Amino acid sequence: MKPESLVRLLAGTVVLVGTALAWFVHPGWLLLPAFAGLNLLQSVVTGFCPPTFILAKLGWIHRDGLIHLGSERK
Repeated sequence: MKPESLVRLLAGTVVLVGTALAWFVHPGWLLLPAFAGLNLLQSVVTGFCPPTFILAKLGWIHRDGLIHLGSERK
């Protein structure tokens, strides 16, 4: 899986969860999808994506530039 795909998956999940929480719990939860949207815009403008940086620091992005869940492929 490419890191960009995982970042889009995470952003989509945050947007859906935040919207559901705003609908069922409290409208203040709309700040969560707003934060996800701002993070996406910031990453386009600056080229720096915090989730990708964190994944790289955790060692999830391997030498081939892909994310391998579980053990590294040979």
